[in-house]
Amino acid sequence: MNSKVKNIRMVLLSDNWYTLNKVVFDYKMPNGKWVEQAREAYDRGNGAAVLLYNKKKQTVILISQFRMPTYLNGNESGIMIEACAGLLDGDDPETCVIKEAEEESGFRVSKVEKVLEAYMSPGAVTEILHLYIAEYQDDDRVNSGGGLEDEQEDITVLEVDFKKAVSMIGSGEIKDAKTIMLLQHLVINKIM
Repeated sequence: MNSKVKNIRMVLLSDNWYTLNKVVFDYKMPNGKWVEQAREAYDRGNGAAVLLYNKKKQTVILISQFRMPTYLNGNESGIMIEACAGLLDGDDPETCVIKEAEEESGFRVSKVEKVLEAYMSPGAVTEILHLYIAEYQDDDRVNSGGGLEDEQEDITVLEVDFKKAVSMIGSGEIKDAKTIMLLQHLVINKIM
């Protein structure tokens, strides 16, 4: 426990899609004075993402889909290019990424490697994202992917040359943090 935090009070602001709380608390400043602070915290649960890669072909599997928050913040099409990902929804992270890879990309992988876990927006969102990589082969494809209809997903599967995918970071075609981190992991660790 952090001895600089006390008297935490939560006020529910929204429970429509996920949970948004106003958190009021007392925080001890470096000068020893206690001050009341208020922050909003969005709780959508924890998630996991996986980047599928093929060493022989030097390709990665990415997906593209519409993301309303990016559209509202200047992304004219609202389309984001990303690694496969989803909320844990009661699963452990490894089970989640294996399931999401198949649902979203159509590839069934059985062996995944954990890279790291990170808070993606710690000033406002409680989510921890577990990041994985997994090698895929062409014969791992079991369906066309595209997401689940009952989750109203409209996903396009992209098989992209690895060097092209890395260059898409610099060109701004890939702006998704989890995907950037996973692509950079493959570069830094000379996996591809």
